[in-house]
Amino acid sequence: MAPPTRFSQRTHTTGTTRRSLLAGVAALGTLGAAGCSRVATASTAPGGDLLDRLRAQGVVRLGIAGEIPFGYIDRDGRLTGEAPELAEVVFKRLGVDRVQPVPTEFGSLVPGLGSQQFDVVAAGMYINPDRCEQVIFADPDYQMLDAFIVRKGNPKGLHTYQDVVEKGARFATGTGYAEIQYAVEAGYRQSDMLIVPDQVAGLNAVEAGRVDVFAGTALTAREVVKKSSKAEATKPFAPLVGGKPHVDGGGFAFRPTETKLRDAFNVELRKLKKSGELFRILRPFGFTEAEMTDLTAKELCGG
Repeated sequence: MAPPTRFSQRTHTTGTTRRSLLAGVAALGTLGAAGCSRVATASTAPGGDLLDRLRAQGVVRLGIAGEIPFGYIDRDGRLTGEAPELAEVVFKRLGVDRVQPVPTEFGSLVPGLGSQQFDVVAAGMYINPDRCEQVIFADPDYQMLDAFIVRKGNPKGLHTYQDVVEKGARFATGTGYAEIQYAVEAGYRQSDMLIVPDQVAGLNAVEAGRVDVFAGTALTAREVVKKSSKAEATKPFAPLVGGKPHVDGGGFAFRPTETKLRDAFNVELRKLKKSGELFRILRPFGFTEAEMTDLTAKELCGG
């Protein structure tokens, strides 16, 4: 396995069951499979011409990872989540009337974008230097701290990655999650981690006693434990990166040639932030005002 990078799978709605989540992911696959055969080809014009082509065809294809609350199918079979809902608003303002999901595994989002399987990654993807070498990002639409899923009462007293290492706790996190690297930085061996597909599998592992802790985003942790009688979420905390507390931010990703589309997206995103409309879009999915941000993609890319 390649050395971990600071990639993260980023994952609401009250009352969503594990069964409906799995059904939603399956439904997302059906919807995506129905319409991913004609994706706009790579642009050759300076700055890209994808926005013009999307306006002409009237639809933008979104790379989605099928994860609550970032992009999923609800009980009524409707595409929803913070990223698709935000994409629908922004792209309508840009003259593109319809969004269409193209589901894939989280680890395939960046390669799929590069190979023209979809037009934009809309999966709440964390912005970090590793990814910024492969794609370009809009400014983040949210910021996020980490949290743990632990057994009720947090019997081992796990509040940070350093606690996990010092107390010899059995640790799990998700496929491609940034939390892999955060645990490694704290001294946890990657070979000792249990890597599971998503936060639901992580909750199951904690409830069954297979691990002591599952690490994910604060939002993910607090939402997935709402109906659990055996597990709870810890208070949010900032992981240490290079010895300093680190706050992540997630946003939309574009092919490096499509700077015109990225810049146009940013213009509309800034308007939504200024008016407060962005928070109104994200709030139903569990986001709080503390997760709104003025961070920029440039800052998160390390430059």
